[in-house]
Amino acid sequence: MEEIDRRIVTLLARDGRMSFTDLARETGLSVSAVHQRVRRLEKRGVIRGYAAIIDHDAVGLPLTAFVSIKPIDPAAPDDAPERLAHLTAIEACHSVAGDESYILKVRVASPVALEDLLQQIRASANVSTRTTVVLSTPYEHRAPDIAGEPPVAAEGA
Repeated sequence: MEEIDRRIVTLLARDGRMSFTDLARETGLSVSAVHQRVRRLEKRGVIRGYAAIIDHDAVGLPLTAFVSIKPIDPAAPDDAPERLAHLTAIEACHSVAGDESYILKVRVASPVALEDLLQQIRASANVSTRTTVVLSTPYEHRAPDIAGEPPVAAEGA
């Protein structure tokens, strides 16, 4: 990837709503050149989309936890992600190396809701769980360091 494209991606990772005019000013390119490069990055799948960063406390989902899952039957098919896809409280599912098969990032309203979700996860995927509750999040949604610049939290994080 060209250095100028890395710069554009870094800027958009920090602020996905940055205007083409501001991108042009930051990169030294014309607005039309920036527009063309952004569209090309989108078409190549480098930029996969734009999203709002939600204040989960404000929408009633203050409890975040990481749930490690391991199949009860190691010979069972590795289909946990498909079996859990219907559970919208699961924000992310990561395949991992180690004792567990996957680590899930979940967001729920309360400890009772977490307990209910854990039961649903166990029943849906026939797995055992190990849960770590998040006490606070000093930062997340950091822009990647692809342009050799220090990481900065995304706008609104």
